[in-house]
Amino acid sequence: MIKAPPPSPPALPTWRQFLVVLFLTGQLSWLLHAMSKTPYLTVAGHIVSIGMAMLLAYTASARWRVRWVPQALLRLAATGLTAPAATLATLVAMQRGNTLVFMRSSREVSGYAMLAIVMFVLGTITAMAGLRMERRARERAALLQAERERNTLERELLDARLRLLQAQIEPHFLFNTLANIQALVESGSGNAGPVLRHLIAYLRAAMPRLHDADATLGSELQLVRAYLELMHLRMPDRLRYKLDAAAELHGLAFPAMALLTLVENAVRHGIDPSTDGGSIEVGGKADAASGLVTLWVSDTGVGMSESAQPGTGLGNVRTRLQAFYGAGARLDLLEAEPHGLHVELTFPPRSTA
Repeated sequence: MIKAPPPSPPALPTWRQFLVVLFLTGQLSWLLHAMSKTPYLTVAGHIVSIGMAMLLAYTASARWRVRWVPQALLRLAATGLTAPAATLATLVAMQRGNTLVFMRSSREVSGYAMLAIVMFVLGTITAMAGLRMERRARERAALLQAERERNTLERELLDARLRLLQAQIEPHFLFNTLANIQALVESGSGNAGPVLRHLIAYLRAAMPRLHDADATLGSELQLVRAYLELMHLRMPDRLRYKLDAAAELHGLAFPAMALLTLVENAVRHGIDPSTDGGSIEVGGKADAASGLVTLWVSDTGVGMSESAQPGTGLGNVRTRLQAFYGAGARLDLLEAEPHGLHVELTFPPRSTA
């Protein structure tokens, strides 16, 4: 990941800095006006002008670079040294050509020195506070940037993990489909030709969805229905099925082929090994209290005890479910009565938007 270069410091003060300095110099002007009985506008003219000059020096020095001087010390020095220079400049400007008279008056010189010291001290303190606030702002920005980068990396890692798991689903799905085709051919059934054509059409519709990042539960249920219809054509006397998922769930985001994998397992490991066949029920509902969505695939096949142990398909679905929805998602296997298997998915809803 290429990081963008840090932005250059602003050449001029921000409105916030301007208003802060205006407020502070206004308060100081009122204090000096009360102490010296000098007209407030006269005092404010001096103090505000000096304060603004120091603010400009503080802001401009942010772009200065001296190799052997720390940046913070350089800015403090620029702000502090501006105080006597700006104080002298404003007092001379107020004399309107009577600079020599001003310089000969010890009272005026003492007033200049006192004002320069006051502005130096207050300006340095204010600059230190400003530097501290800027450092904290940079630290907060750095933390936010690090958090954004961490979240980006986590999303990229999650996407890569989901793509890897999806790649594992593809051969599992294809091998099961090919096994179904083989069973049709070996059975010599008169329906082999029509079913094979339906399977080819089904594969054409299903393959683009293997990499569908925007799959919904509704599209997944359509695929499940098409698959079960094909399996019913293959064994019309041995397979019955029912789909009953709440309509409001159809628009939810759902990992492609995950529910289909469970239905395939129910056919292959539940109904196929059973001499009498059985039924498969696919359903879903949302719990109003917890907000969680529950999907289930229930079959009346041979059951868990007589079927193969959970393998790649179920483990993959469980991992993909948690990667897609977070740690709160789970997959549960339950024995169905009097025989069969009930697989239940529970997860928080996730919008496709």
